[in-house]
Amino acid sequence: MSDPQAPPPASPVQAVPVEPTAQEPGAGVPPAETITEPAKLLRIASMVRELLEETRHASMDEAGRTRLVDIYHRSVDELAEVVSQDLKDELQGLVPPLDGVPSESEMRVAQAQLVGWLEGLFHGIQAAMFAQQMAARQQFEELRRRGLMAQNPQDPQDPQQGGLPRGQYL
Repeated sequence: MSDPQAPPPASPVQAVPVEPTAQEPGAGVPPAETITEPAKLLRIASMVRELLEETRHASMDEAGRTRLVDIYHRSVDELAEVVSQDLKDELQGLVPPLDGVPSESEMRVAQAQLVGWLEGLFHGIQAAMFAQQMAARQQFEELRRRGLMAQNPQDPQDPQQGGLPRGQYL
């Protein structure tokens, strides 16, 4: 039996804006950078980071490096599926051509480059979320201020601006 006051189950997040835009799409503004599957992005990022750690601590033979190149390319392809076109273009420009069997150092550099890009992406998401929170807080404060002004329109002094608030009995 379900609780009638329980909230409905949350639906999965479909897109996370990385850089908010205030203009209409199609008005000559580039599309906002978005991520369609954040959980998949996090799983791939964790795997790539772990692979980088493993390759730092162990030497690889030719078969291991060949397998790592396959994993690397598959990871990049999977990442490209969950990001917007502009992020996909940025990612493709970052990926070095790993033809044949690369050396261990080439693999480490390629993986470190990918991990760095992912961490930059995460920092961008965090910055956008912080900016959205600050904008929401400012909107809330403005609504709150307007509500206080509407309740007491004859008192133009704002208590936060140095005016003393009137007491209940004065």
